[in-house]
Amino acid sequence: VAGAFDKALAGDLGRIADSNRASELGRIGGSRGGGGSFPIEDALRHDLGLIATRFGCGEGLCGACHVLVDGRAVASCNTPLWSLAGKNVVTLEGLGDESRPHPLQSAFIAEQAMQCGYCISGIIIGAAALLLRDPDPTDAAIRQALDGNLCRCGSHLRILRAVRRAAAAMRGEPAYG
Repeated sequence: VAGAFDKALAGDLGRIADSNRASELGRIGGSRGGGGSFPIEDALRHDLGLIATRFGCGEGLCGACHVLVDGRAVASCNTPLWSLAGKNVVTLEGLGDESRPHPLQSAFIAEQAMQCGYCISGIIIGAAALLLRDPDPTDAAIRQALDGNLCRCGSHLRILRAVRRAAAAMRGEPAYG
């Protein structure tokens, strides 16, 4: 069962964003009209097929829709497409793929740090933003960084372990025992 779980999860976490797709965001904004006033999440999911970014609350309060914008976790459900001009956007698909997963993706699988998986995309993005600015975060820093991400499955302690494991891997240190 664990092997099937890992394989299914790796498939979900491992989709990679085609680098050419990012340039399509501008084209989408222009082709839809409205000056790109619709949310990033809509363009990512419906126009580019990048489905790891989830629609949660629609108010920017749950974290399910977070993407990295210039290294910061941003709610894509209420951030208009026009606001991305000249900015670097990374979705979960862009962090890694099945053959070369990001250390966070590997750590979340190793720690079995999810159950339903709905919130995990945003949590991994939030953790990636944290590790970009703090490569050795404390548990308190991890909790604070992920405070805006709602998870109802009760995987919180495994999520903490996964972020610590990924941070260690990114620093070139062995995983803890």
